[in-house]
Amino acid sequence: MPEPRCVPLPDRGILRLSGEDARSFLQGLISNDVDRLAPDRALHAALLTPQGKYLFDFMLHERKGGEILLDAERDRLPALVQRLTMYRLRADVTIADASHELGVLAVLGEAAPAAFGLPAAPGAARLVGDDAATAVVAVDPRAAALGVRVVLPRDAVPRFRAEHGLAEGELADWDRLRLEQGVPDGSRDLVVERSLLLESGFEELGGVSFTKGCFVGQELTARTKHRGLVKKRLVPVRIHGPLPAVGTVVRRGEREAGEMRSSVSGADGTDGIGLALLRLEQLTPMAAASGPLRAGEATLTPAPPLWLELTAQD
Repeated sequence: MPEPRCVPLPDRGILRLSGEDARSFLQGLISNDVDRLAPDRALHAALLTPQGKYLFDFMLHERKGGEILLDAERDRLPALVQRLTMYRLRADVTIADASHELGVLAVLGEAAPAAFGLPAAPGAARLVGDDAATAVVAVDPRAAALGVRVVLPRDAVPRFRAEHGLAEGELADWDRLRLEQGVPDGSRDLVVERSLLLESGFEELGGVSFTKGCFVGQELTARTKHRGLVKKRLVPVRIHGPLPAVGTVVRRGEREAGEMRSSVSGADGTDGIGLALLRLEQLTPMAAASGPLRAGEATLTPAPPLWLELTAQD
């Protein structure tokens, strides 16, 4: 079994939420059930517009004393703070950008959970280290195949890697893995104020709860599920040819089939891998028989992971 590889994620930032109302504040806003968050359980969730469209998504971790950490896109943290502050009103919540202090690592490999004494179950978590350099370690709450995420003080990274014998990986390794698993990476793959959670795998990847009660955008999200309104899905595609730019229209013959999202070149010159938002009707055997999917000069072959059920809805 390959040894775990450690990949820093420089595009991730950390918000620290504290105060007596931090948990209840988030519970009324975000798509997942914050009551399930604990030091031994991490979550994935999104914040939506009132109309149920994607704004932000993030991992949630709980530290000692009930402090909650949000692992989110670093470049979009100011906008996330602004949105959360708009909802705060009189709640006893302090929202602080801790990105200068805390960083995020991905530890890849089948052996990654065991290396930290964790079961290979999405969201399984624990605190590792002493008080001065405590790391929050969690199996990726979206899919165990993505390995382990670590939030820790930036100056503790070299020591952490040495203590756990972690080999160095490349950012492309991480991108390749998450694309193969069909997992979107924030606004690289989801269109702000346009994308829907259920088109983007959030239900299957544990990012939305339909039993927690109300959250911002809950009404449209629930209606989309119960009325069978999902007509498109984010799907991994093998790319034969040059990588298409994000937003490139995908066609089958003259008919529009969808739109490209992020992609990365294959290892050792193999075909690339990417995500495309595709119409479900274009993913049937009948549609495939009419010709290949193309995006720009590339030919695409859908490669859905086992968790993704592509069933067209009437």
